Amino acid sequence: MANRSPKERKADALAKLEAVEANVWVASGSPTGAVHLVPVTHTWNGTQVVVATEPTSRTVANVTANLGVRLALGETRDVVMIDAVLVKAVPMSEAPVALADGYATQAGWDPRTDGAEYVYLLFGPERIQVWR
Repeated sequence: MANRSPKERKADALAKLEAVEANVWVASGSPTGAVHLVPVTHTWNGTQVVVATEPTSRTVANVTANLGVRLALGETRDVVMIDAVLVKAVPMSEAPVALADGYATQAGWDPRTDGAEYVYLLFGPERIQVWR
Protein backbone atom coordinates (compact mmCIF):
# COMPACT_ATOMS: atom_id res chain seq x y z
CA MET A 1 0.00 0.00 0.00
CA ALA A 2 1.40 3.40 -0.95
CA ASN A 3 2.18 6.02 1.65
CA ARG A 4 -0.41 8.74 2.09
CA SER A 5 0.36 12.41 1.85
CA PRO A 6 -0.04 14.59 4.98
CA LYS A 7 -3.24 15.99 3.43
CA GLU A 8 -4.64 12.46 2.97
CA ARG A 9 -3.64 11.48 6.51
CA LYS A 10 -5.42 14.53 7.93
CA ALA A 11 -8.55 13.79 5.88
CA ASP A 12 -8.55 10.16 7.04
CA ALA A 13 -8.11 11.20 10.70
CA LEU A 14 -10.95 13.72 10.46
CA ALA A 15 -13.19 11.08 8.84
CA LYS A 16 -12.67 8.79 11.84
CA LEU A 17 -13.18 11.65 14.32
CA GLU A 18 -16.39 12.79 12.58
CA ALA A 19 -17.84 9.30 12.05
CA VAL A 20 -21.40 8.84 13.31
CA GLU A 21 -22.01 6.30 16.08
CA ALA A 22 -18.31 5.41 16.31
CA ASN A 23 -16.24 4.37 19.29
CA VAL A 24 -12.84 5.42 20.57
CA TRP A 25 -10.59 3.41 22.85
CA VAL A 26 -9.61 5.49 25.89
CA ALA A 27 -6.47 4.49 27.79
CA SER A 28 -6.02 6.26 31.12
CA GLY A 29 -3.72 5.74 34.08
CA SER A 30 -4.42 5.87 37.79
CA PRO A 31 -2.16 7.76 40.21
CA THR A 32 -0.52 4.40 41.06
CA GLY A 33 0.13 3.59 37.40
CA ALA A 34 -2.65 1.08 36.81
CA VAL A 35 -3.78 1.36 33.19
CA HIS A 36 -7.47 1.28 32.24
CA LEU A 37 -8.62 0.76 28.64
CA VAL A 38 -12.25 1.10 27.59
CA PRO A 39 -14.18 1.68 24.34
CA VAL A 40 -16.72 4.51 24.46
CA THR A 41 -18.78 6.44 21.96
CA HIS A 42 -17.08 9.66 20.97
CA THR A 43 -17.82 12.85 19.11
CA TRP A 44 -15.65 15.57 17.63
CA ASN A 45 -16.52 19.23 18.21
CA GLY A 46 -13.93 20.56 15.78
CA THR A 47 -11.12 20.88 18.34
CA GLN A 48 -11.81 18.28 21.03
CA VAL A 49 -12.78 14.64 21.36
CA VAL A 50 -15.85 14.34 23.60
CA VAL A 51 -17.01 11.24 25.47
CA ALA A 52 -19.84 10.74 27.95
CA THR A 53 -19.55 8.36 30.87
CA GLU A 54 -20.74 7.86 34.42
CA PRO A 55 -19.12 10.24 36.92
CA THR A 56 -18.13 7.25 39.08
CA SER A 57 -16.30 5.42 36.26
CA ARG A 58 -12.66 4.45 36.51
CA THR A 59 -11.97 6.64 33.46
CA VAL A 60 -13.28 9.75 35.25
CA ALA A 61 -11.29 8.92 38.39
CA ASN A 62 -8.12 8.43 36.35
CA VAL A 63 -8.39 11.53 34.15
CA THR A 64 -9.21 13.85 37.02
CA ALA A 65 -6.05 12.65 38.82
CA ASN A 66 -3.84 12.27 35.74
CA LEU A 67 -5.05 14.45 32.86
CA GLY A 68 -3.31 12.58 30.02
CA VAL A 69 -4.93 9.87 27.92
CA ARG A 70 -4.23 7.99 24.72
CA LEU A 71 -7.12 7.58 22.32
CA ALA A 72 -7.33 5.12 19.43
CA LEU A 73 -9.79 5.14 16.54
CA GLY A 74 -10.18 2.66 13.70
CA GLU A 75 -8.83 -0.78 13.01
CA THR A 76 -5.37 -2.02 13.91
CA ARG A 77 -4.11 -1.67 10.32
CA ASP A 78 -5.69 1.75 9.85
CA VAL A 79 -5.53 3.48 13.22
CA VAL A 80 -5.49 7.04 14.48
CA MET A 81 -3.66 7.43 17.82
CA ILE A 82 -4.21 10.63 19.77
CA ASP A 83 -2.28 11.75 22.84
CA ALA A 84 -4.65 14.15 24.60
CA VAL A 85 -5.31 15.88 27.89
CA LEU A 86 -8.52 16.45 29.76
CA VAL A 87 -9.58 20.03 29.06
CA LYS A 88 -12.80 19.94 31.01
CA ALA A 89 -15.24 17.57 32.70
CA VAL A 90 -18.80 18.86 32.37
CA PRO A 91 -21.63 17.27 34.38
CA MET A 92 -24.59 16.52 32.14
CA SER A 93 -26.80 18.84 34.21
CA GLU A 94 -24.41 21.76 33.51
CA ALA A 95 -23.66 21.01 29.87
CA PRO A 96 -24.31 23.77 27.34
CA VAL A 97 -27.07 22.82 24.91
CA ALA A 98 -24.64 22.97 21.97
CA LEU A 99 -22.34 20.42 23.63
CA ALA A 100 -25.15 18.02 24.57
CA ASP A 101 -26.95 18.34 21.23
CA GLY A 102 -23.71 17.94 19.27
CA TYR A 103 -22.87 14.82 21.23
CA ALA A 104 -26.34 13.31 20.78
CA THR A 105 -26.37 13.99 17.04
CA GLN A 106 -23.00 12.43 16.24
CA ALA A 107 -23.08 9.67 18.85
CA GLY A 108 -26.57 8.50 17.92
CA TRP A 109 -27.30 8.38 21.66
CA ASP A 110 -28.38 11.08 24.06
CA PRO A 111 -27.22 10.65 27.67
CA ARG A 112 -29.87 13.17 28.75
CA THR A 113 -32.59 10.61 27.99
CA ASP A 114 -30.87 7.62 29.60
CA GLY A 115 -32.15 8.20 33.13
CA ALA A 116 -28.66 8.07 34.68
CA GLU A 117 -26.17 10.79 35.50
CA TYR A 118 -23.30 11.34 33.06
CA VAL A 119 -20.34 13.62 32.64
CA TYR A 120 -18.94 14.86 29.33
CA LEU A 121 -15.15 14.62 29.12
CA LEU A 122 -13.54 17.00 26.63
CA PHE A 123 -10.07 15.93 25.51
CA GLY A 124 -7.69 18.27 23.70
CA PRO A 125 -5.35 16.52 21.26
CA GLU A 126 -1.65 17.22 21.74
CA ARG A 127 -0.27 14.74 19.18
CA ILE A 128 -2.07 12.82 16.44
CA GLN A 129 -0.55 9.89 14.57
CA VAL A 130 -2.23 8.33 11.54
CA TRP A 131 -1.11 4.88 10.40
CA ARG A 132 -2.06 2.54 7.62
